[in-house]
Amino acid sequence: MVRVKICGITRVEDALACARLGADAIGLVFYAPSPRHVSVAQARAIMVALPPFITTVGLFVDARPAEVQAVLSQLPLDMLQFHGDEAPEYCRAFGRPYLKALRVKPGSDLVQYASAFAEAKGLLLDAHVEGIAGGTGQAFDWSLIPAQLPLPVILSGGLSPANVTAAIRHVRPAAVDVSSGVEAAKGIKDADKIAAFMQGVRNAIL
Repeated sequence: MVRVKICGITRVEDALACARLGADAIGLVFYAPSPRHVSVAQARAIMVALPPFITTVGLFVDARPAEVQAVLSQLPLDMLQFHGDEAPEYCRAFGRPYLKALRVKPGSDLVQYASAFAEAKGLLLDAHVEGIAGGTGQAFDWSLIPAQLPLPVILSGGLSPANVTAAIRHVRPAAVDVSSGVEAAKGIKDADKIAAFMQGVRNAIL
């Protein structure tokens, strides 16, 4: 089964909709420039409301180590996601399972990159848009992904109910990650779109 992470959760009701509709994980964005940024208090309220067995992922972009530690001291996040230019030593320093994101563009050596982050739980592949760390709603050329990578692939970037079935069949990722593709507005999720996205994931593996 392809796992599903829904990122950029800012409201309790959206987190509960994700859980109810079958998502495996939610993403909480601790990056102030993002329109989906949450405070520690917001994140705590979301995490407290979640049922068991939903993985909580905290997303950071080139944060100072003290900023990450401050969040971890207050929230029992299950996993971290590093979406900037963080080094492998930085990512492993927090003692938590982590995902490393890469914004893919022509010429990206994904095998070398994945090998450098061998301790990561997965390589999250997103679209490269100059000056924007993620959540752009844009897809990238899936043919740039090698057939064999030394890490599980989490496919992101422009996924939606309309294309997730094709994306999974083409890439065969371990998981998919969606944010803007299931939103009514930035940071506000749409339960009907989440349901349609989950159906698209199921359709890909029938």
